[in-house]
Amino acid sequence: MRWSRVHVEAIAYELPPERVRSTDLEARLASVYETLRLQPGQLEALTGIRERRMWPPGTRMAPVATAAARKALAACGVEARDLGAVIYAGVCKDDLEPATACAVAAALGAPPDAWVFDVANACLGVMNGMVEIANRIELGQIRAGVVVAAESSRHIVEESIARLQRDPTLDALKSCLATLTGGSGAVAVVLTDAALSRTGRRLLGGAALSAPEHHRLCVWGPPTGLLGERANVANTDAAAILTHGVDLGRRTWARFLEELRWTPDDLDRVICHQVGGGNRRAILGTLGIPESKDFSTFPTLGNMGTVALPATAAIAEQAGFLAPGHRVGFLGIGSGLNCLMLGVQW
Repeated sequence: MRWSRVHVEAIAYELPPERVRSTDLEARLASVYETLRLQPGQLEALTGIRERRMWPPGTRMAPVATAAARKALAACGVEARDLGAVIYAGVCKDDLEPATACAVAAALGAPPDAWVFDVANACLGVMNGMVEIANRIELGQIRAGVVVAAESSRHIVEESIARLQRDPTLDALKSCLATLTGGSGAVAVVLTDAALSRTGRRLLGGAALSAPEHHRLCVWGPPTGLLGERANVANTDAAAILTHGVDLGRRTWARFLEELRWTPDDLDRVICHQVGGGNRRAILGTLGIPESKDFSTFPTLGNMGTVALPATAAIAEQAGFLAPGHRVGFLGIGSGLNCLMLGVQW
């Protein structure tokens, strides 16, 4: 998977104002900890996450995704009328139908001939959206497109706390631990044809592999499996996800390097999907990537799902960690299991 004329012009993000510390969540789980004879501080100790952000109750995803899109378009000078595609790629959606992308496109004033649709693939959604737009640019179908996403962890975290209060068992805690790491945010990525690019930041190519036999290891949805129910639960076998996810990442990494004709030393920086400290150490260690080449936001933002990797890249650039000339690897993985790695010439 290679592209010759696709540029990543801008990445912008929105963060909720409310900060929720891991100690705040543990305070609400005090009776559960007492039953299980656990000491406070376990959540941060196990995940490395001190706090995460949450949107105010009732926040809809399209408006905050639109706000991120407006920031991204303003940053690179691309007009809404130039957009050939508007893709919404978040797990959280405002309605089952129509596509949340329609609300974003309407708010931006995208032209009527723009492709407008949703893409869903767990935490890989934005990266999949980038591939969709990149392919259309490479084929000459469009000149520019934006992929957006917004995620809200408030509801599922609340449901997990309520579940643990009803069932204060170690098995329930293991199943809910990953959910308690969830953060919230919104992001937008603008991609353009080379002729429109001001940055010269090229999306070079990438590689993808899947292991769908593991699709039940992480499940988020209605307990009966019927879409449209109000209640949602999340169940994650974190240990198995880590084991099989690292193996899938190792195999995808080998294909990624082969596709881009890179060696590990050719990469100056990597941005990984943000899960937690244990996952970061496992994947970097397996791939042989020094921690000095990686930039992380999970300690203060948690796991923002589809928003996590691109927002982390934008924050890394603001911090001066990503600079022109760097060869950067976006290393994404999502439940399913699916793995997608993209190479960017910054």
